Amino acid sequence: MAEVSAEARIEAPAEKVWDRLTDFSSYGQWNATHTSFPHGGPETLAVAATYQENMKLMGFPAEVTWTVAACDPARLLVTKGKGPMGVNLSMSYALTPDGDATTVRIDGEFTGAAVSLMAGKLKESATAALRESLRKLDGLVA
Repeated sequence: MAEVSAEARIEAPAEKVWDRLTDFSSYGQWNATHTSFPHGGPETLAVAATYQENMKLMGFPAEVTWTVAACDPARLLVTKGKGPMGVNLSMSYALTPDGDATTVRIDGEFTGAAVSLMAGKLKESATAALRESLRKLDGLVA
């Protein structure tokens, strides 16, 4: 298993951050691992919604099927994913209002036999991608 996380304070209200975070048409502008949604993002962002995403991590392309596990607008989005080679993923985006700003924390988890072979490199690469994503997200909403 590989667990990753990153956190940043974004100088914008949680609702504004949430709107950008869940605007799947502009996902590639901030998400460093995203390459495309082959069939578009979820039609409705709600628990049990599913969608496919093409990603690139550690230089390798992967298609992941995501299912929304929790959704509390402007507060929390949790998705569970199934990727290639039996890899399971979990991503949690938590938004905490702080005056006129928002603390955004992203936690990710990768499990499966293939992960154990490259857990160290995966953790390093994914953590760097999360930090880059938060930096880009901040630039879009602040």
